Amino acid sequence: MGRLMLAISVVVLAGCDSQPPFDAAAHLAKRAGYEFTIRRDIWGVPHVHGRQDADAAFGLAYAQGEDHWALIEDQIPFYRGTNARYNGPDAAATDYLVKWLGIWPDIEARYEHELSSAVRQYIEGFVDGLNYYAATHPESVRHADVLPITAHDVVAGNVLRHLLFYGFEGEIRKIMGSERAHAVSRPGTTSVSVVDGERDLLLGGVPVGSNALAVSPRYTTDGATRLAINSHQPTTGPVAWYEAHVRSNAGLDVMGGLFPGSPSISLGFNRRVAWAATVNRPDLVDVYVLEMHPEDDSLYRLDGEWVALEQRSVDIELTLWEWLPWTSTQEVLRSRHGPVLRTQHGTYAVRYAGDGEIRQADQWYRLGHAASVDEWMAVMGMQSFANFNFVAADAGGNIVFLHNSLTPRRTPGYDWSRYLPGDDSSLIWSSYLPFDALPQVRNPDSGYVVSANQTPFRVTAGHEDPDPADFSPADGFQTLITNRSRRALELFDVLGPIDEQEFFDIKHDKYYSSASRAAGWVRQAFELDAASSDLISQAQDVLARWDLGTGIGNRQAALGVCVVATDWEVEGERLHSEELRAAIERCATRLLQHHGSLEPEWGEVNRHVRGGLNLPVGGGPDILRAIYGRGMDENGYLTNVAGDGLYYLVSWDVEGRQQIRGTHHFGSATLDEDSPHYADQASAYASETLRDPLFEETLLLQNLERSYSP
Repeated sequence: MGRLMLAISVVVLAGCDSQPPFDAAAHLAKRAGYEFTIRRDIWGVPHVHGRQDADAAFGLAYAQGEDHWALIEDQIPFYRGTNARYNGPDAAATDYLVKWLGIWPDIEARYEHELSSAVRQYIEGFVDGLNYYAATHPESVRHADVLPITAHDVVAGNVLRHLLFYGFEGEIRKIMGSERAHAVSRPGTTSVSVVDGERDLLLGGVPVGSNALAVSPRYTTDGATRLAINSHQPTTGPVAWYEAHVRSNAGLDVMGGLFPGSPSISLGFNRRVAWAATVNRPDLVDVYVLEMHPEDDSLYRLDGEWVALEQRSVDIELTLWEWLPWTSTQEVLRSRHGPVLRTQHGTYAVRYAGDGEIRQADQWYRLGHAASVDEWMAVMGMQSFANFNFVAADAGGNIVFLHNSLTPRRTPGYDWSRYLPGDDSSLIWSSYLPFDALPQVRNPDSGYVVSANQTPFRVTAGHEDPDPADFSPADGFQTLITNRSRRALELFDVLGPIDEQEFFDIKHDKYYSSASRAAGWVRQAFELDAASSDLISQAQDVLARWDLGTGIGNRQAALGVCVVATDWEVEGERLHSEELRAAIERCATRLLQHHGSLEPEWGEVNRHVRGGLNLPVGGGPDILRAIYGRGMDENGYLTNVAGDGLYYLVSWDVEGRQQIRGTHHFGSATLDEDSPHYADQASAYASETLRDPLFEETLLLQNLERSYSP
């Protein structure tokens, strides 16, 4: 992205603050307008009760400030496109991206008209709570000029997170590479799938997969409805899960996970409905190659005519050497297709799903109010989310899988996975597939649905899956199969009906499927010539005895997972024999160096680390019990950095009574190492011991740590 910083014009700034000065007294005074109580349970989880929804939002914001103010404060400049002011030139590319996309003009123009008054009140209550926390804790504020945090900041955060989760930045990196990434599609070609094979999805180099499993009374021995909410995120940082319960006298009563600085529950449950989200990566970005005028690079050809690019300038504010403020003035271009980038190998326009869409915060808020799958699906029909698979269940025994996406209505006859010619306006799409036309499965006769980042065409029993023939190749839906999806479907296909324990066991399953890509790599290892290497021969013997399991006591998993995890690290297709040999030798050498054996117990290698705790943990990459570890080179073991985090098992029995069990990978105190809740759930998480989240009022009152109204 550094190549974005071209032809920099630099001048010293006399004063670069666009924010009004923070009036702490004014924000302290706003407290009188809100009525709320924060109740911390014995795990430190905030249960916030407000008079109205906005009151609860104020209290939720204050609780978030207590637990992770630094994370929230650090994200605001990123949302505003001012990150380089605080973090130096390395952050300038993302600042340019924010301004190049024009996110803030969209928010300023649409906020009052496109977001409901209810959600605006809620968001504004939330930012009032954040600013109140800052006003009462000035010692926690590192950058006073970030304040006050605004409602527009919250909306911008939602917009940017959606772009990152569906991989928008990856397409920009391809454009800015040293050469053209794709050929230009011509009429008469056929679209191919944008994602194929079997691999994990990455965010900042860390997997962000997820599992969602649901069974209806058709598939349970006791007539219960069950949902596993099991999103996989990094264990720390701005997109690690935070647990909260938000309730108001106006009817809001929802609990689950959210990211720091978010006002609404992203995945979780209320009394009647529960829902889970998993990342999907349909083809949502199209890149057009513009034909520029040979003598005037401000003009591009469209439908046989020369059309002028829209041009404007933006300022990128920098801090050099941690003390010197500078500004860089950059050109921003836009064609009828979308924003434009110039490179050494061409001029490109980008059209992407969700351009101009700012209602994500509104939709998240509304989901928490749904009282049935029908109402929940009606909210999903807003179609403000660009991507994400969803699985939902309700007290009435309904389950649903939805491959949600803003899928462009594209002109057939082109390969939309390639670049497109920019001179034909018929290729500039302007609408999306209607909600009812998206791949979805509701109340299948099989009684189960599975979402684990796989294709939407294999989510339940085969004959009830969405039919790929019903969709155009130009829609760009995934054909991806993960081990997690493959393994879950294998288990569901043969086990049912199942009881509560069996549902628990499926969610915590620790095996690679024999049909998985991982198993194929192990078989490929046997093809290597071991005649000249005792190490390869020994490794082959270990791999031959591996049952593809990743339980704590498994003695072949350390070598097997190390080899399998190469896919996560390099995202390759089929390893060449030389690469596979090198991977096996590297893994075997690490194990011998640190453990003196090729067969240490997996729990010696795979560790869950937090504070003074260093615990064995089962599972592994792309396992239903998803654990992604790093760092063996440094300390001899893998530290869990992503995968299973906050997760829940939610059920309703035949009489509609709700039961919830869950755990958090660490605890509710995300940053405070001195807090008793910094790591108080880590041991239970490692041992797969779930707790009651205390959603019920009577249970909460019996397990209160403190109650306060700051």
